[in-house]
Amino acid sequence: MVMEIRLGDVVRLKKKHPCGGYEWQVTRLGADIGIKCLQCQRRVLLGRSIFERRVKAFVSRGE
Repeated sequence: MVMEIRLGDVVRLKKKHPCGGYEWQVTRLGADIGIKCLQCQRRVLLGRSIFERRVKAFVSRGE
């Protein structure tokens, strides 16, 4: 089943970023999902299937 992802969603990933942050904001949708670390503001592109595997929980939902 396809996960419903919206712009502005804040998600918690399974592994922490090297800066120590767990929470990311979705900034781009498509075949690749763009996310931004809320602690250090680093931006990363992940394939949709990889993103869906790494999401642990939705902290807040976007629009």
